[in-house]
Amino acid sequence: MFDSVWYNLLTKPLFTPPTRVFAPVWTFIYLTIFVSFILFTLKRTRRSKIRGYIYFLVQMLLNIIWIPLFFILKNPGLALADIILLDIFSILTAKNFHKISKQSGLILIPYIIWLLFATWLNAGILFLN
Repeated sequence: MFDSVWYNLLTKPLFTPPTRVFAPVWTFIYLTIFVSFILFTLKRTRRSKIRGYIYFLVQMLLNIIWIPLFFILKNPGLALADIILLDIFSILTAKNFHKISKQSGLILIPYIIWLLFATWLNAGILFLN
């Protein structure tokens, strides 16, 4: 799927986790995103959920796009722009979800923390290489 040789040759920032850490962390993160989305969707309310659905879809699209930008195009600059937008839309998603279902908003906190860490890693790779 991606060029591991290219990635392994990059100079990485301090505190970059070993490659084997990413799959289990992202598995946990995607599970929390799914649970959050389900809680948001199932919550009965008179308030409109349209904005929450839009923010959610945008952040998921940005999440999916990051992988080819970084690993296939080998473009940490475009990937950084993408992940900054992803940070913004993930925070907007969490805030909007929280208005409808407090639990669904709070469940996204580990995702946002991980994204901010990933943003720092992406920026570090961009500036170190």
